[in-house]
Amino acid sequence: MWVQILLAVIGLSAGMVVAGGLFSFISGLGVISDFADRTHTGEHILLYEDSVALGGILGNMFFIYGIQIPYGAWLTPVFGLFGGIFVGCWSMALAEILNVFPIFVRRVKLLRGIQYLILGVALGKGIGAFIFFFNRF
Repeated sequence: MWVQILLAVIGLSAGMVVAGGLFSFISGLGVISDFADRTHTGEHILLYEDSVALGGILGNMFFIYGIQIPYGAWLTPVFGLFGGIFVGCWSMALAEILNVFPIFVRRVKLLRGIQYLILGVALGKGIGAFIFFFNRF
């Protein structure tokens, strides 16, 4: 029994450390502050960060314990849309911090059509995700 308790404490501690690292990474990338800046609601940044953390915690609890959400079938597309927007903004913020696009544009000497390159990346990611999830059902 003591071994099981010790394993539970270690597992929960490791999970909290990883989750805390992920949420601090999201905050560090500036995704949440960019959203607040674009919507002119900077006074609510702490609320937004708490909401992201709470969403991760509740999402994990619903997944682990199999909690059913009323009208979940109707809410799934809405969650998918907002989740996709958030992940897309997250990946673009990471690319922006790492200066992926400016370095790539200089390396391949791309002078015109940068907007088409970014649009192609976004459409490819969206179509690939659609095919992936469509084939699962």
